[in-house]
Amino acid sequence: MKLTINDPRRWWAFVAAVLLAAGAWTWLTRDVQSAGADRVASPREGFPAPDFTLDTLSGDSIALSSLRGKVVVVNLWASWCAPCRAEMPALQRLYDSNRDRGLVVLAVNSTIQDTEAAARAFADEMDLTFTVVLDRDGSVSRRYLLRALPSTFIVDRDGLIRSVVIGGPASDALLQSKIEPLLAESP
Repeated sequence: MKLTINDPRRWWAFVAAVLLAAGAWTWLTRDVQSAGADRVASPREGFPAPDFTLDTLSGDSIALSSLRGKVVVVNLWASWCAPCRAEMPALQRLYDSNRDRGLVVLAVNSTIQDTEAAARAFADEMDLTFTVVLDRDGSVSRRYLLRALPSTFIVDRDGLIRSVVIGGPASDALLQSKIEPLLAESP
């Protein structure tokens, strides 16, 4: 049996199948923001950063949304991760050089893959002065679709993700190049 496009029934069946596939693809890949408030925004460039509230090593809690108006580097890491260990000094230097310009660094320890004691010892060993928070239940790791450690999300003053760096260690120059245009924008 030879399949020909000349047969109108086959032609319309083909067109219907293509339209159905296109409609299904459009629905499945729709912008999460338009899907409703109960859905989490995609952690991609140009999308709102998924909000979270986590405890700091000092016992306080901090919400990402409370930092609107500042440029925020959200870095997901674990103490056993060699690239995380290599990247932390660059994050510390970035913070030291730019905190007076409105930069905040939130180092989100993937505590579900680590321990609080190890995170604390790591922060002490590295002499970190930026905020270290604990993702004890893995909710932030899930919301940010953690695929590799470290993962860094650069969030602008309006709460939008402007850059994503998966893996590491990220260099001083790379990190500075990602935040510089955001810090230059007026608050």
